[in-house]
Amino acid sequence: MFEIPSFAQLTDQINSCTDEDIKRSLRAAHLSTHDLAVLLSPAADKHLEAMAKRSADITAMRFGRTTQIYAPLYVSSFCTNRCSYCGFSADNKIERRILSLDEAEAEAMILHHRGFNHILLVSGEAPAKLGVDYLEKLALRLRNRFASISIEVQPLSTEEYARLFTAGITSVAIYQETYDRNIYDRVHIAGKKCDYDFRLETPARAAAGSMREVGIGALLGLADWRAEGLALGLHLAWLRKNFWRTGLTVSFPRLRPAAGEFQPLCEVNERDLSHLIFALRIFDPDVGIILSTREEARYRNGMLGLGPTRYSAGSCTAPGGYSDPDTTGEQFSIGDQRSINEVCAAIKQKGFDPVRKDWDAAFQLQ
Repeated sequence: MFEIPSFAQLTDQINSCTDEDIKRSLRAAHLSTHDLAVLLSPAADKHLEAMAKRSADITAMRFGRTTQIYAPLYVSSFCTNRCSYCGFSADNKIERRILSLDEAEAEAMILHHRGFNHILLVSGEAPAKLGVDYLEKLALRLRNRFASISIEVQPLSTEEYARLFTAGITSVAIYQETYDRNIYDRVHIAGKKCDYDFRLETPARAAAGSMREVGIGALLGLADWRAEGLALGLHLAWLRKNFWRTGLTVSFPRLRPAAGEFQPLCEVNERDLSHLIFALRIFDPDVGIILSTREEARYRNGMLGLGPTRYSAGSCTAPGGYSDPDTTGEQFSIGDQRSINEVCAAIKQKGFDPVRKDWDAAFQLQ
């Protein structure tokens, strides 16, 4: 079982690093978790340009000049949890909706016709309204139309993940939100999501359930980003060691305006986010790094080739929002409003290839 040190321990480790430590870690061929702490330290701030260059070199070597494009498909905004930072929180007075299977299929086909081959099914956490049966039926409808179907829903059991994998879902995104136990207890007020350990163990259950890929991440703005990054790296390294057949991705979503008017508990600016991305890329050359439409178009354009390998595009965070742009009840506001064609054009303009399909179920090992 993965266990995370206290944030006080992580912070002490990060703050003890020196300038000489930075230089050694930047020269190292293979990085340890100690090296990650070094690269995340305040002492590394003045070496950000060198980190960006190494991150870019590693990204080009491992991924070439490509960026995968995907879109989220929100199927339900019902949630039984009370999370102070989330627009779907049960105590927020927003329009709630769950798409019927026919409506969800129609939304998916809109994305398909726009050129998306990778989709992420997203919902609030309300298993009684949207559970494994719904996801299984929807996956069976969509599996032959998309290169990959991922889910970002409530934590499930290993057996449930295996069942969904059989139905055609190949990837799971499950973010810890924050690895700081004290902050986690503070912002998760009620609901099953209050169980820190159950959520922490979810990526391992997904991997054990045969998922081809598992995505982890932390919601930036809740706790110190440097310690959050080190905790994320420790979790990533543990998953690599114990589930070496499973592909892994990381995401760094920053808090965006949402219903409930929650304000970030700590500031994480674009430079901080870039620092975090460079450090994680250098630490794990093979991990997929996601930069979502939470970020502004200007910033996402600037980060092309420097570390991220996956971009969402043309996103809507309210169920039914692709067929009806006036739909309300979004989970959070979008920073990058561009369509898939506009995002792809920007990627090509920077000399990169936007990849709409890089996987086919025909290659799935049985």
